[in-house]
Amino acid sequence: MKKLFLALLVYLGMSASTFAAGGGIAWDTFPADRGSNMAALQNGARIFVNNCLNCHNAAFMRYNRLRDIGLTEDQIKDNLMFTTEKVGETMKVSLDPRNAKDWFGGVPPDLTLIARSRSAVGVGPGTDYLYTFMRTFYRDDTKPTGWNNLAYPNAGMPHVLWELQGVRTAKFEDRPDPHDATKKVSTFVGFEQQVPGKLTPAQYDQQMADLVAFLQWMGEPNRSNRVQLGVIVLLFLSVFTVIAWQLNRVFWKDIK
Repeated sequence: MKKLFLALLVYLGMSASTFAAGGGIAWDTFPADRGSNMAALQNGARIFVNNCLNCHNAAFMRYNRLRDIGLTEDQIKDNLMFTTEKVGETMKVSLDPRNAKDWFGGVPPDLTLIARSRSAVGVGPGTDYLYTFMRTFYRDDTKPTGWNNLAYPNAGMPHVLWELQGVRTAKFEDRPDPHDATKKVSTFVGFEQQVPGKLTPAQYDQQMADLVAFLQWMGEPNRSNRVQLGVIVLLFLSVFTVIAWQLNRVFWKDIK
């Protein structure tokens, strides 16, 4: 577990360096309400299993844990299990690491802790990064995969959801460098849709919000229980403070 977490930190730290070196873009804010929506989490699980789990492991998450987001064991077996028949198995893929290196230039990282580890790098909320990353792919024929990404320039990952979003190209303009008036920098100014997708932009954004909500949940499945417990503890302490104050007043009332 520790080795996986450290590997993710190194991987994402390199990503952060690339982001900073390329100027980057402002990350969009992930709609946090999706993280507590059971329907969104279930849809996110469906998107993850059908698209991400082809290359990425989630080796520290078991299929039967999906019961925590309202799915029955039969629903999990019938709709979400393609690499194993045992509902107690972890979410692993059969991709050979050597093939992954040849195809993508590196082994796709495990995604169990991706949202938490991205936050741990200290470059912003992991959910904001993932939400932006999944929505800023564009066609770039100069890259081996034919795709590039604004949030993570030169990413080795192709745009696996291009049929849903469609094919877009990115428009850049040379503008004065705000730090050096004698230089110009290539600045992103917008996307240009080349081929429409199966979903509208708003629908695609919602699907990606559901996917990121599931990735966030995977990193900390007990988060909602922890938050609820925290609220209960704070309420208890508030009530106990009043009781303790009253006891203190009664105890010292005859002492001058």
